[in-house]
Amino acid sequence: MGKTRVRPQKPRERAREAARPARKHEQRDWMGGLKEWAKSIAIAFVLFLVIRTFIVQTFTITSGSMEDTLLVGDFLMLSKAAYGATIPGTDLRLPGYTKLERGDVIVFRVAHQPDLDLVKRLVGLPGDTLWMRDGVLFVNGEAQVEPYADGMPPGSEDVTHPWMMWQADYLAPGVDRATYRPTLWNWGPLVVPPGRYFVLGDNRDDSQDSRYWGFVDGRRIKGEALFIYFSFDRTAGRPFAWLRDVRWDRIGRWIE
Repeated sequence: MGKTRVRPQKPRERAREAARPARKHEQRDWMGGLKEWAKSIAIAFVLFLVIRTFIVQTFTITSGSMEDTLLVGDFLMLSKAAYGATIPGTDLRLPGYTKLERGDVIVFRVAHQPDLDLVKRLVGLPGDTLWMRDGVLFVNGEAQVEPYADGMPPGSEDVTHPWMMWQADYLAPGVDRATYRPTLWNWGPLVVPPGRYFVLGDNRDDSQDSRYWGFVDGRRIKGEALFIYFSFDRTAGRPFAWLRDVRWDRIGRWIE
């Protein structure tokens, strides 16, 4: 039998053979890097969902109902952990680090607009008796000092609205429901029921709040407005107002 002759490899073939292990190693490194990158993105996304669901959320002011405390174009940071965030899909609420107090600026949803977040000032807690006389708010018999609120403008018209008639079901004892006619600046006394809260806008002359649509269910309160992290003048009417009309003096301002 003849001997099998082995064809000698050319230099180029030898180079290709030597490069194959290196290419396989590079491919494994690339696949490993891709997996690590995907893992990092997934972890970051989960952290984002946890933070947004249970800790903080942003909110943008689009109306003047809280002027001059909050202006159109203010961007707020909201603490969902303050009163305890709601566990999605349940009525359970995590423990918060503070309690709801009169004067807090809160973000919530109301029953008649379940897909819209609103921001107002909390003025009435469960069990409180509230009323207003000529623009002055009374809580449990005491007139409130509210430097943040716009009072009744001199000579303004004290208007009424059909929506306000819900108040007749929550009047304090001794008030005649048959003759009760609430107005913008004169209403009550009302007794806040358990689990409900009464809110007003600081711009009392131009705010649809609890006077119109009733109490806020405590389960719908999302959190406390903490500070303004960005602000620009949306009314300027100029292109790129978010860049050219920044209110630098409002950025970082805590909400009181």
